[in-house]
Amino acid sequence: MLPRTTFRTSLNRIFHTTSKRSLTIPFLSTLPQKPGGVEGTANDPFIPPAPSKTHGSYHWDFERFLAVSLIPLVTLPLATGGSISTVADGFLSTVLLGHLYVGFQSCIIDYIPQRVYGKNHGRAMFLLSLGSLLSLIGVYKLETEENGTIGVLTSLWKSRKDDEGQQDEKN
Repeated sequence: MLPRTTFRTSLNRIFHTTSKRSLTIPFLSTLPQKPGGVEGTANDPFIPPAPSKTHGSYHWDFERFLAVSLIPLVTLPLATGGSISTVADGFLSTVLLGHLYVGFQSCIIDYIPQRVYGKNHGRAMFLLSLGSLLSLIGVYKLETEENGTIGVLTSLWKSRKDDEGQQDEKN
């Protein structure tokens, strides 16, 4: 058995990388960056961005509201055995869609920043908004023409169980 210090140093060598590479998305064009990502000199004063409550505290409060409101909305169909009202089902689908929108928006802001990718950031945000709008139309169609989101999931769940039961009876 290796001494403890030798074991630690060998683990450090395994997991230590000498070169740091930033994340780049190969098929997206990037804007030329200044060395170190710094604009100006070290003596230039910092100019903070203009405060905006919609991009600050209201945004985080809305995100928390969506996340917390999902808890009772998801547990309601589980507690009732899958049968909930159309209003509750529509509200669950809409809140889930809003939660996903805010989450993907954060991913785009983090991984496709406007400063690096330029117009591609705007395109990604446009595609997210378009996809969310189409999904909202799909939620409306599910609620009006089908049994709703929970009804579709319940029918998918039960049809798999029924197919397995029929196969067992044949054998």
